[in-house]
Amino acid sequence: MLIHLMQHGACLPKEVNLNQPLSPVGREQVEKSARSAAILGLRFQLVVASPKLRSFQTAEIMAKRTGYPASRIVVTDAVKAMAPASEALRFIKEYDGLDSIFIAGHLPSLALLASAILSPAKGVDVRVENGGLMQIALEPGQAAGTLNWAMTPTQLAVLAGC
Repeated sequence: MLIHLMQHGACLPKEVNLNQPLSPVGREQVEKSARSAAILGLRFQLVVASPKLRSFQTAEIMAKRTGYPASRIVVTDAVKAMAPASEALRFIKEYDGLDSIFIAGHLPSLALLASAILSPAKGVDVRVENGGLMQIALEPGQAAGTLNWAMTPTQLAVLAGC
């Protein structure tokens, strides 16, 4: 299974909007990343978001650009900001038969999830940026995954031709 992880795009501060939707900058970040995902030929069998609006908006933009029906986005607490990595891993394992999934999440849980997949015993420090994208391969029955690639929002924007 290929697991694609992205921290939601930059959002508005709580003082401006309590729901903290994507800011114009965040929407642009995710649009560029989604364009790059389409250029890379990424297709997802499952798109996942947390209940937070900025996460859902990020998932929706990625879904639309990669041909996934936005109406089928799965919203779960397992990828909330403070959710333990073990909860997200259990959620992912429910979809073991899929080839490719996308998760729009938050810090610190997204970095902890990547660390738990890549190095279950020791953990590793994983840097995650708003609108960045990484691909981790996790084979059924394997204890640890492999980082195939990770790109910053700037690298994705270059790939998208922006």
